[in-house]
Amino acid sequence: MLTSMVKEHHKEQVKRKQEQEVRRKEAIEASNELTHSLVEHLNVGVAQTYLNQKRLDAEAKQLHVGATNFAKQTHQWLQLIDNFSGALKELGDVENWARSIESDMLVIQQTLEVAYKASRASQATGAPAGVRSEPSTSAAAATATAAINPSSKET
Repeated sequence: MLTSMVKEHHKEQVKRKQEQEVRRKEAIEASNELTHSLVEHLNVGVAQTYLNQKRLDAEAKQLHVGATNFAKQTHQWLQLIDNFSGALKELGDVENWARSIESDMLVIQQTLEVAYKASRASQATGAPAGVRSEPSTSAAAATATAAINPSSKET
């Protein structure tokens, strides 16, 4: 009877060990599946993040290229505007020069007219061309010159 109890006890222990071994294998298998599914879930997020990062990098490169091109175009426009502004200034200088020449020519014309009238008047009175017959004629010419060109003063 004791031996049969010991044999029975050994059988139950072996049976329990086998059950424990089966449960241990099931637990290991379940933990492996859990780990695999967690890693897979994390990998999906990491993969999505990686793809987003690649897209962001590509868009950043495109933005940088676009900004560089815009800066070059802006620089070219500024150069064109500076050149245009310089050309306008030169035109203004030429216009000012032309006005100055025109003003000088008008002064010369009026002076020549006054001189011509004075010489005609002196020829009409019979005085020689280079000789002043009347002081009023030379005074009239000086007055006409001063009226035409106020900046010149006779001493």
